Amino acid sequence: MMRGVSIVVVLLLLAANAFALLPVGSAFQPYLLVGALALGVVALAAILAGRGPKREGEQVAEAARPLPLPAHANQAEAEVVSFLALLQDRGRLVDFLMDDITTYDDAQVGAAARVVHAGCKAVLQENFRIRPVRQESEGTIVQVAAGYPADEYRLLGSIKGQPPFSGVLVHRGWKTEAVKLPRVLGNPADRLPTIAPAEVELK
Repeated sequence: MMRGVSIVVVLLLLAANAFALLPVGSAFQPYLLVGALALGVVALAAILAGRGPKREGEQVAEAARPLPLPAHANQAEAEVVSFLALLQDRGRLVDFLMDDITTYDDAQVGAAARVVHAGCKAVLQENFRIRPVRQESEGTIVQVAAGYPADEYRLLGSIKGQPPFSGVLVHRGWKTEAVKLPRVLGNPADRLPTIAPAEVELK
């Protein structure tokens, strides 16, 4: 509506400018003024007619709406699942953890654990550079210096005063100096990758 009014105003201004340029007392002045007014009325009437009710079968253009973006699975989550798939493929880790081992005797569990250990250890060594936090043997007396990284130590027992602390090394701890997780390419937008596919032997 505002656009139509603007058009009418522009037409009237153009007519007024032309009217002002004519010599005073010109015989064309009255005709030009009447014509400009008539043109403005016709233009306004056409605009208002175009805004009338929609006729049957006529479609009205809707305002453009942004297309919804697909919900992509988090890339980090997909890569974690892919790493879990490696542990399953090489060490049968998921099979071992999801199985009910209470139905097997210790010898059977021990034999399965050897397969899981060997396969999962190989995957860890290929994808992480793992090192112990402390090099000393467990059971020895060690010093925890002031300014130690808080995530590298869990202090047990009674903690008194300020570091450095002295205590018995119960566990050496582990840290990684490099990570090489498998990259996921072409992952579907609405699902995480499969850990292990179902295997079907065709007859």
